[in-house]
Amino acid sequence: MRQTALTLFAGLAMSLASAVPATAECAGATAACSVPMGDYHIRLPGGDGPHPAILFIHGFGGSGEGALRTVSAAVARGYAVIGPQGLRREAGGRQTSWSFHPERPEQRDESVFFRQVIDDAVERHGVDPSRILIAGFSIGGSMTSYLACEDPGIARAYAPVAGAFWRPHPEMTACAGPVDLFHTHGWQDGTVPLEGRVLGGGAIRQGDVFYALQVWRETNGCDRLWPDDISAEGEMWRRRWTSCEAGSLEFALHPGGHGVPRGWTEMVLDWFEGL
Repeated sequence: MRQTALTLFAGLAMSLASAVPATAECAGATAACSVPMGDYHIRLPGGDGPHPAILFIHGFGGSGEGALRTVSAAVARGYAVIGPQGLRREAGGRQTSWSFHPERPEQRDESVFFRQVIDDAVERHGVDPSRILIAGFSIGGSMTSYLACEDPGIARAYAPVAGAFWRPHPEMTACAGPVDLFHTHGWQDGTVPLEGRVLGGGAIRQGDVFYALQVWRETNGCDRLWPDDISAEGEMWRRRWTSCEAGSLEFALHPGGHGVPRGWTEMVLDWFEGL
């Protein structure tokens, strides 16, 4: 009798285990999902998919797990939040970063990696591939900018924060195609100043945000240098280019320093949903 009960219990346990979605193994704040070229973290909203998603690229020394916390407000709006994991800069080191700089050795083809992450999130977690916003902070904002330039079809729109191209800047006509892009930056940012700065004794040089905006205007075919709309909303100053041949461009300037300003997630998702 006891053996029969144990057998039935084991069979029930196996049945329940098979009924657990495959996403359970890594759809949470701490467990990492693996793809051939790296890892990512994901948190899902309630309800059935397909879910829109914000893929947030962490800054220097950050983590995919930490990226989920940065944009956690998106979950309540029905978004999946995805946090890819950057590579360690050296064996045994702790500082993580992204491989995009035009004059630095390539550790990984990041465009391929991000496509693997998105494909996996679509297949395993019910993410809607047509409603993905790629965003990132600091060097993650730079990674966002290079993805938008080199592989614009990888996501629906892009939202870099406190990070843009590095020098040498891309040529004005270098980007592969038009995009919808929303850049946010702090007026007092001293880590990534609007004009950029020199690092490593001159070895690497950050780019100029205003040059990056011109690259996007050229890419989108915006004939007007002057924006189509200017507004001041609270502490956020916003400039919008919407009458372009394709895509759109928005620039938000806030009075703070190097950080993701309060209310940024809600502001950018409002913009994204209005596209």
